[in-house]
Amino acid sequence: MYTFAVRDEGSSVYNALTKLIEADANWKRLKKGNPKANLIFLERNNQPFWKFGHQPGLKQLTNYYRGSEVICRKVKLVSVLAHHFALKNQDIFQWLPESFIIRPIQNLENYAAMKSKKPRALEKVTDERGEFIKAFERHRNSGRGEAWIAKSSTGAKGEGIIISRSPDDLISAIENQPEPHIVQKYIEKPLLLSGQRKFDVRCWVVLDHEYNIHLMKEGVLRTSSDAYDEDNLTRITSHLTNHCIQEEQSANFGKYEEGNEMFFAEFDGFLKEKYGTSMVDKILPQIRMIVKECLLAIKEDINTDHLSYQSFQVFGFDFMIDAAFKVWLIEINGAPACAKRLLPQLTSGIFTMVIKQVFPSDVAYEDTEECGFETL
Repeated sequence: MYTFAVRDEGSSVYNALTKLIEADANWKRLKKGNPKANLIFLERNNQPFWKFGHQPGLKQLTNYYRGSEVICRKVKLVSVLAHHFALKNQDIFQWLPESFIIRPIQNLENYAAMKSKKPRALEKVTDERGEFIKAFERHRNSGRGEAWIAKSSTGAKGEGIIISRSPDDLISAIENQPEPHIVQKYIEKPLLLSGQRKFDVRCWVVLDHEYNIHLMKEGVLRTSSDAYDEDNLTRITSHLTNHCIQEEQSANFGKYEEGNEMFFAEFDGFLKEKYGTSMVDKILPQIRMIVKECLLAIKEDINTDHLSYQSFQVFGFDFMIDAAFKVWLIEINGAPACAKRLLPQLTSGIFTMVIKQVFPSDVAYEDTEECGFETL
């Protein structure tokens, strides 16, 4: 008999996974705060890792890797990838839009005041507004577009995003915010769907307890409701595809796709009909490479090989595709929700590929392919 405890009762993914586990006679649920359970579903922002792995003979598994937030916060992601590619003597902006870290003056002053107390911890704090201005001029002079997008390091659901062709406006807007931002080259020539609409791509990835990377074969396009308007950057529903923005601000929400969601099979049909190509040929190889590169970049820092408990984690990778079929990484979510239609596939995959592998039972396992995942 194995035991589990659920600290995160607000997650649709872990609520569905809980139901799967409760239906298995090999499992018993313990109270929410019990640190002695075999399997513990932690909250995104409350992860007391220090409580685990102290009971002799007790095998434990948690649903987050300690330190994984370094690729789930926008500023940290840029910093991590910059370091990773510098070690390889490669360009960081191969598939990450050109990005710069800009901190509000107040933020910088706070760091300066703290530096005397924690010099080593703060020595890597950077502000790249000067580099951004140079990059802006370089792009403008070469005719590669003048639009840039500023995003808060911890922002979600499209909150606080600014798109502008004025570097002064972007920096001024950041100065009025309490935390650092990423200023990133805006993809001005995106691949467009019917109705000339933008979209982004969400892929779900399960990083298992042995650091194997499993990409779910099915994914979703989150589509805009209104035609892309390159000239009007303030028409937010033509530029940002976040569901909450589309549903709240566009009268056309749901006009083209139910819930503004297009799944991979339909998108593949669109590519074949309009462009004579497919996701297998043009898109998926790039996605696989980016996912693998990002997770291997932090492996040495977050893997649990040296710890007395194990971890797994679900990530949501968000991509844009430009008109030349190049895939760009936009961000990584460390606690992603899941499209309702795909939730059974995701939770069944986690249960089969991770939980049943760590805690065996007499129930036969499905292999990764049958779960609807591929191992990278």
